[in-house]
Amino acid sequence: MKQSSDESSLRVLGIIPARGGSKGVPRKNLRNLAGKPLLEYTAEAALASTRLSRTILTTEDLEIADAGRQCGIEVPFMRPESLARDDTPMLPVIRHAVKTLEDSGDRFDAICLLQPTNPLRRPVDIDNCIRMLEEQDADSVVSMLPVPVEFNPHWVWFSDSDGYLKIATGEEMPIPRRQDLPAAWHREGSVYVTRRDILVERNTFYGTKMIGYIMDPEKTVNIDTMEDWVRAEKLIEAMRSES
Repeated sequence: MKQSSDESSLRVLGIIPARGGSKGVPRKNLRNLAGKPLLEYTAEAALASTRLSRTILTTEDLEIADAGRQCGIEVPFMRPESLARDDTPMLPVIRHAVKTLEDSGDRFDAICLLQPTNPLRRPVDIDNCIRMLEEQDADSVVSMLPVPVEFNPHWVWFSDSDGYLKIATGEEMPIPRRQDLPAAWHREGSVYVTRRDILVERNTFYGTKMIGYIMDPEKTVNIDTMEDWVRAEKLIEAMRSES
């Protein structure tokens, strides 16, 4: 099923990776979160995006594949079991999906990774990231969150080989006032948009020209544990009550 897109000159492939195994929250991709399967939140956001040309699901699990189809997401192939282990990095999973589609004759300018464990992203977040990639000539755009001030790299120490503490930035002395700290961010996980050539030829999601898309810390969650799951349910219920 082809997705409609706007007049963007970029063809962007959305990829939703959802494997069957999960330790923190067993079978979480199929588990009901505030009334519907976790997978469905990401599927709905992807299908409502105006900038994705096509969206597919990559999984090794037949039940998840069927759930994806019921959500309206294509499952054009099954992922090899060797790419669905607990220790499998995400990069080879996405590269496999891209190569499989290209072998069938479908090539894209950019790839958008949408992980189901971040269910609160909005279609506009996806569209804005793609727009930024295009307009700012970036290699990639990644959703980010501000680093809490107490964890700013200028206030973080590591132990050296002798056991002495060194500031993470390599400076001799820490910046004394919080007002003077430069802003810092960390990956949020909802959206990764990468140009196809960066992903395939350089084997990275990031490249050298990466831009951050800043998310609202009060409206995002990355589900890895049951504590995260409970927080996600509370956030979704609160957002529903506001609408």
